[in-house]
Amino acid sequence: MSNKHGHQARKRFGQNFLHDPGVIERIVRSINPKPDDAIVEIGPGLGALTEEILAVNPRLQVVELDRDLIPVLRTKFFNYPEFRIHEADALSFDFSQLMDDRPLRIVGNLPYNISTPLIFHLLEQSGVVQDMHFMLQKEVVQRLAAVPGDNNYGRLGIMAQYFCRVQPLFEVGPGAFRPAPKVDSAIVRLVPHQTLPHPARDLKTLQAVVRTAFNARRKTLRKALGALVSVAQLQSLGINDGLRPENLSLADYVRIADLLVESGASSAGNDEVSHD
Repeated sequence: MSNKHGHQARKRFGQNFLHDPGVIERIVRSINPKPDDAIVEIGPGLGALTEEILAVNPRLQVVELDRDLIPVLRTKFFNYPEFRIHEADALSFDFSQLMDDRPLRIVGNLPYNISTPLIFHLLEQSGVVQDMHFMLQKEVVQRLAAVPGDNNYGRLGIMAQYFCRVQPLFEVGPGAFRPAPKVDSAIVRLVPHQTLPHPARDLKTLQAVVRTAFNARRKTLRKALGALVSVAQLQSLGINDGLRPENLSLADYVRIADLLVESGASSAGNDEVSHD
C-alpha cells in the first residue's frame, strides 16, 4: 500500500506505518520525552512518531533498516541538524555505542515478525538503558507481562522480568496503521531494574534452564528438566517435580540455575531464540 511519500510498505520488513494522530499523541505522552534525553527510535518508518519526538528532543537518533526510507527521513527532517540516522539492522546493532553520559531511552513501533528476538537482543544491553516504550502485537505484550499459571507465561516473560519491570500501557486497534495489520497491538513500557530482584549466579545457566523447561512446557518438571536436574535436587529446593514449567516463578528458576552452578553441573548450552 503506497502513501503520500510514495513508499510501498514492505512485508519482509513487517512494515505497518502508524498514522492515527490520537494514538501518536498518546504514545508520546507515555514516553514523556525531555530535551536532554538520549532517545533512540527503532524503525522510524515514515517518521510519524519521529516528528513528535523531534519537536521536543532535536538530538533524536533512529535505527532504520529499509534504505529506501533513509532519503524520506532526511528530506522530512532536514531542518534538524542534530538528528542522526543509523542505517542498520536493530537485531545486530550495538546500542551501547549511542550512549554518552546518560542512559538510552529506546522507543519504536517494532516489526512484529522480529519483535521477540529483538527484545532478547535489547535485554542483553539493558545496562545502558533507562527505559523502553514499544508498540508490539498485543499477544507479545501479554507474554511479556504474564505471571506463573497464565497461558502466555513463558521464556520471553521470565527473561524480560528478570531484567525489567514490565508495564502494559494501552491497546491500539488495526485502524491506526497503514496497511492495517490483522492483529491488535499494544504499548508496553520496560524499565530495567536498578538492582535485579532475583540475580542469578550465572545468567547463561538460567537462560538454559528456562529454555529447556519451556521447550517441553506441557510436560512435568521431572521430564522437562530431567536432562539438567534430578527429582531429588528439585525436592531439595522445595519444588514439586509434578508441576509444569508454567507454574514456577522467576525466583524458582533462579534457584534451580544456582543449584546447578553450585553443583558444578552448569549447562549454559547454545542460547537459541525460542518463541515460547
